[in-house]
Amino acid sequence: MAQDPKTTVTTTEAETTDPGPSQQSPLWQRSTESLLVDFETDAEAGLTTAEAKKRLKANGPNELTAKKQSNLLRFLKQFNNSIIYILAAAALMTFFMHHYSDSIVIGLVIVANAFIGYFQERSADNALDRIKALLVSEAVVIRDGQKVTLPARELVTGDLVQLEAGDTVPADLRLIDADNLKIQESALTGETDSVEKGEDPLAVAELPLAERSNQAFASTAVTNGSGRGIVTVTGAQTEIGHIQQNVAEVKQQKTPLMKNLNSLGLGLSVAILIAAVLLFALGMWTHVYSLPTLLIAVITMVVGSMPEGLPASTSVVLAMGTQAMTKQNVIVKTLPAVETLGAVDIVNTDKTGTLTKNEMTVTDILTPQDTYTVSGVGYDADGQVQNDEDQAVDWQKDADLEWLVQIAGQTSDAEFHEEDGQWVLTGEPTDGALTALYHKLVGADPDPQEIDSLPFDSAIRYSARLVDHNGQRYLLVKGAPQTLTRLMREHGTAVDEDAWQARLSQLTQQGKRVVALGYQPVAADADEVDDLPVGENFHLAGMAGIIDPPRPGVADAVRQLRYAGIKVKMITGDDPETAAAIAQQLNLSEQARAITGPELAQMNDAELASQIDKYTVFARTTPADKLRIVKAQQSRGHVVSMTGDGVNDAPALKQADIGVAMGIRGTDVAKDSADMVLADDDFTSILGAVREGRHVFDNIRKTIRFLLPTSFAEGLIVVLSILMDQELPLFPTQLLWINMVSALTIQFAFIFEPAESGIMRRGPRDVTRGILSKWDVAEVTYVSLLISGLGMFAYDLLTGQGLSAVIGSTMTLNVIIFGKIFYLFNLQNDHPVLSKYFFRNKMSFLIVGILLLLQAMIIYWPAMQGVFHTTSVNFFYGWGIPIMAGVVVLVVTEIVKAVRRRIDNSTVAREQRSF
Repeated sequence: MAQDPKTTVTTTEAETTDPGPSQQSPLWQRSTESLLVDFETDAEAGLTTAEAKKRLKANGPNELTAKKQSNLLRFLKQFNNSIIYILAAAALMTFFMHHYSDSIVIGLVIVANAFIGYFQERSADNALDRIKALLVSEAVVIRDGQKVTLPARELVTGDLVQLEAGDTVPADLRLIDADNLKIQESALTGETDSVEKGEDPLAVAELPLAERSNQAFASTAVTNGSGRGIVTVTGAQTEIGHIQQNVAEVKQQKTPLMKNLNSLGLGLSVAILIAAVLLFALGMWTHVYSLPTLLIAVITMVVGSMPEGLPASTSVVLAMGTQAMTKQNVIVKTLPAVETLGAVDIVNTDKTGTLTKNEMTVTDILTPQDTYTVSGVGYDADGQVQNDEDQAVDWQKDADLEWLVQIAGQTSDAEFHEEDGQWVLTGEPTDGALTALYHKLVGADPDPQEIDSLPFDSAIRYSARLVDHNGQRYLLVKGAPQTLTRLMREHGTAVDEDAWQARLSQLTQQGKRVVALGYQPVAADADEVDDLPVGENFHLAGMAGIIDPPRPGVADAVRQLRYAGIKVKMITGDDPETAAAIAQQLNLSEQARAITGPELAQMNDAELASQIDKYTVFARTTPADKLRIVKAQQSRGHVVSMTGDGVNDAPALKQADIGVAMGIRGTDVAKDSADMVLADDDFTSILGAVREGRHVFDNIRKTIRFLLPTSFAEGLIVVLSILMDQELPLFPTQLLWINMVSALTIQFAFIFEPAESGIMRRGPRDVTRGILSKWDVAEVTYVSLLISGLGMFAYDLLTGQGLSAVIGSTMTLNVIIFGKIFYLFNLQNDHPVLSKYFFRNKMSFLIVGILLLLQAMIIYWPAMQGVFHTTSVNFFYGWGIPIMAGVVVLVVTEIVKAVRRRIDNSTVAREQRSF
């Protein structure tokens, strides 16, 4: 169960032995003096070496550990489930019945499933190992008043850690000093923007992780400035340690398909076993056969009725789906995951880099006179300035606009380089947006004639650069709009602050970050920014609205997912206003309600589950929040997908029914925790994966609908023979031949079946209803009775006219085969068999052709006749009557299909009218 931020801190502190905080207030609210007392340390000298050794011995090293399980035990565990028991029994039974092909196929399926499960668990362990590797190996620590470099595992609570740009934070710290410090916390929050840090206590009692500006967390990266902090927790008690613990505690979820197949397999096995026992008892009571003959008949019934080919067929259908997804840049790590996405009814997704490009972009420009938009998404070089009528304007003819573009380029230190066809930013995202604007409009890299510069400082909230431009020396400034307008007012420069505030409010309400840019001419001999009064004779060229824009095609993919009955939810560490703005642009729902991590923390699990479906946007979330959200959705019966790319997404990726990681931008931790990887990082690929998942389930369901009645028909022939007190029309070897030849040919026809039209119009399947509907169960019953009855009728008819039993058996054998062939044509699609869809699965005709050749071989090849008790027959008995029986099967099933389709259409129409 997840904890709220305050509880998390309290629990962590309680586990710190000596020393430990004496207060219950969160760390971010405490003063430096209070922290020094609580952790018994010194702000200048730090801990003594002796005290540090004492604490290290008491609390253990600052490292992440993961319990390991032996590879052999992990592999053997894969055989410990009910479906494997059933498959093993089927394999042994078919082996002792000398049905070696089925036995080998089933055995291979068992071993393949074991290896799949084994490697999936190994992958989860890899995720734990990769999280462990995120902790830095060394840290700069102040001990005994001296600055020393120590192994990070030797850090203890109360240590003073010095941070510089380029460092990785070695443990969770409470900052007591920060000088223009910025830290990139994407490992925890998923947001790529560096966060400004300070040392002052924060007044708010409950803060999401992303807003704890006076704390630094293990595994995050210092991008700017310097700082000093007190180690508050180490190792497993850090925020990154909590993520590892959550990943370790999440149990691998069985897919809905595997749950359905397990239930179906168990039910069938029990039913066939009960039928066998009753049949044996009936045979003993009626004395129809001698005991040996009765035993052979019962075993024949069991072998004939058992759909041994189901596991193999299912695996092949899933493998074909995996291959199809790979061609769409979707890499599936486990076969059952192929179908799971087709059953999903909620897709949870991160915002940054998944729904958006993770490329901060200038989309709006405000000048004193006009408002403009900028085309071109992300860092793409193409783009132009447009007016409010979407007409391109010559930006160089507008003095303020021209100045704004120049300032954007000449005050930014961001650079781009291309890797694998994509632009990679070096520098801050905001600077990247301004540099990209300059590139789009000027078509070249900025080349400022720099004299001096002042980097951005959170204390003054602007940066400045002294440059020579067009023969004149200028101070170019960019910063917070309120700061620059205040400086102008303080230096007597006229500025309409209210008007500017009203205009920039429109941008901030859309979740956009706004940067003001301006310039002031200075003396030709000015050479230091610090000597210049910023705001004096200052001209505000304008303001730039910046946002991480939605990825192309995402809005359309969201629309199609909603059309397919799938809800898309956004889970992000970003600001709720920004997240809500993106959700509105993408039309995630009609009314996109948002909730934050701290608000989630106020609910217990039951309350969260009752409220979870009301929200579309979850903002300021922690990794623990994401895990709770997925669990709450699953508790409501939803089949949940989680899409993410960061370490912070790993617990939720593993918990979800199907975790989807990004292949390019995704961390190794995320990929190891997920079931599926988008090789191209394109969210729209999920749409194709959903379609393929539904296609795969349809083909598995058709395969099951085909195998069950045709298998039961073989067993029913034995049952009917015993009930009618007559000899068996089929020999055991003939039943084995039917199973073997079907396993090699016709049952695989459905793997080539194209997707049904309108597959995305119907909603996600109800996984609680199983694979077969009531209609399907009725179909299995009447088709098995129909095929077996036709076989028995033809056998009785011929043998009653004086034909030999071997001719009757040969003909009955072909009746069963042709019953399967014509039933196959009925099942291939929901349309009438004689329609334009008849030839769409061309592979099925090739498979039927191979089956007929094999049947001709068993009938006419003398070597096969002796083994399978067949004989050469003329066309009428050997083929004519079986074809007529097959036509009867096709006509009956087509009539039922038409009636079923009409009833289903009437039901849908009635539901639509009531809606």
